[in-house]
Amino acid sequence: MNILTFEHHQAPAEGDAGVLVLDNTADPRSVSLAGVQRIDLNFPKFTDGRAYSQAYMLRRRLGFKGEIRATGDVLIDQLVQMARSGFTTAVLREGLKADAAQRQFDRFKGFYQGDASHPAPHFADADNAAASAAEVERRVAA
Repeated sequence: MNILTFEHHQAPAEGDAGVLVLDNTADPRSVSLAGVQRIDLNFPKFTDGRAYSQAYMLRRRLGFKGEIRATGDVLIDQLVQMARSGFTTAVLREGLKADAAQRQFDRFKGFYQGDASHPAPHFADADNAAASAAEVERRVAA
């Protein structure tokens, strides 16, 4: 995940068709994503999680491949869940440092469940790796 400090974030220019700023109350299915390269989703306060649902819907249901940016009251504690929900960039709340954010990701090396960017659960990856290894052994033996 790309982490930006509040000071390094640039709001989209007026009329920039490549950036869509989506309000928390908007249904992502109701807007055209044609030509959109970045979608900004806002957290008006850290307890408002509607942007997580929007990001997940954009990635998994609508297949959006561009940048999804979290803006607003973004805290370091939220970053891992944001990445798992489909966000690619987070703009930290004013006063927070980006270097402290990496420690949050270092605490969690992996997850059992699937998520927006990697929908298969961990055990499925292990099963697929075992099946691939068995196929290689079969071919070598043949």
